Amino acid sequence: MQVSVVEKEAVPEEPIVVVGLPDVGLVGVIATHYLIQKLGLREVAYVRSDLLPPIAVLHGGLPHSPVRVFGDKGLVVILSETAVPADAVAPLSRAIVDWCRAKRAKLIISLSGIPVPNRQDIDHPGVFGAASLPETLEFLKQHDVKVLESGIMVGPYALILRYCAEQGLPALVLSAQCFFAYPDPEAAAAVLSVLAGFLGLELDVEELIQKGEEIRLRARDIMRRTQRELARMRKTQEYDIPLYV
Repeated sequence: MQVSVVEKEAVPEEPIVVVGLPDVGLVGVIATHYLIQKLGLREVAYVRSDLLPPIAVLHGGLPHSPVRVFGDKGLVVILSETAVPADAVAPLSRAIVDWCRAKRAKLIISLSGIPVPNRQDIDHPGVFGAASLPETLEFLKQHDVKVLESGIMVGPYALILRYCAEQGLPALVLSAQCFFAYPDPEAAAAVLSVLAGFLGLELDVEELIQKGEEIRLRARDIMRRTQRELARMRKTQEYDIPLYV
């Protein structure tokens, strides 16, 4: 197997899974990192693959996989701390969905961004959603999340949503309006606010907004690497208008 999820401890079945992978604005990465920190989630598993960059992420002087799984009390969060190579996107997305299916996940929620050219003029980024199944789409509408009625999705979140649809798994993508090539903590705060409403969490995102400039500086390198991989995935196609027959 090209990509596998290795559990460090037994992960209970039927979790809600939140996914944060490097994408436009690093919205998912910033949001899931903040969520893990604020909820005090512990590492319960990690992703192993030779398709990932040959790096180890050091925390407390100890090596870790750049793609890790955190969890506690029925909530699981998947976070990547490195850009995912374009060649690894499909195998990684498939491995995540297969692992979620094996765990009989109640719901898979990907946190993402939707690039808009006038982002600098938007004070409060809007959040839009897409779903894998009609009943999951109805869940979005019940929570007053605007639905992405048409458009093109590119990258890991697109594949996770497709694979979940193929296998009948309930999945959502929450996408906040964001910058294409700059880390966007404010967009991450927007998706976290919607996610907190879904999960019934009390989550203060004000600190995320206040530390926006610090986060942007710390995330510059991973944003640059992510940009290169997004170019290989032809991510700019998300600006295109889909054709219908």
